Amino acid sequence: MENKLTTKTIVAIGIGAAIFVILGRFGSIPAGIPNTNIETSYAFLALMAVIFGPIAGGLIGLIGHSLKDAIFYGSPWWSWVIVSAFVGLLIGFLTRKINVEEGEFGKKQIISFNAAQVVVQLIGWVVIAPTLDILIYAEPANKVYVQGIVAALSNIVTVGVIGTFLLAAYAKTRSKTGSLRKEETL
Repeated sequence: MENKLTTKTIVAIGIGAAIFVILGRFGSIPAGIPNTNIETSYAFLALMAVIFGPIAGGLIGLIGHSLKDAIFYGSPWWSWVIVSAFVGLLIGFLTRKINVEEGEFGKKQIISFNAAQVVVQLIGWVVIAPTLDILIYAEPANKVYVQGIVAALSNIVTVGVIGTFLLAAYAKTRSKTGSLRKEETL
């Protein structure tokens, strides 16, 4: 995980934002609540935040969500764009000790990752997004809190299942410290 903006991280942000847009368009399922979907893009956002850190996670969430909204809905819905940035930033920050680059993503890391993402999703979607909807757009409280709860729960499940699978698969592609394969590549 890198905390500075290297060329590799900047490229990851650009590609990550583009994939976030694509998944937001083609990898989402209507949740039955107006303007609320079950999104696979947050599992990918979590993967990128763990691998590239909080700055990359925050920027991928910010850029990816604002572009998705602008392209498909005409303009960004800023309250939710801000929360996407918050989710990417905080998942990256809270999971910075998980080093999948070393090939480690066992029970301890899975629990740590999922505990972090659950807390972040709940704060972001149940507290921040609805509150900003009310403050910025004067939306009715009962509507936006239901949307926020549905978004939080669906994102917790998709990140918990798909995100955990992606991180475990990614970790398996990395060499563990001290392994012969790792020594050969040095």
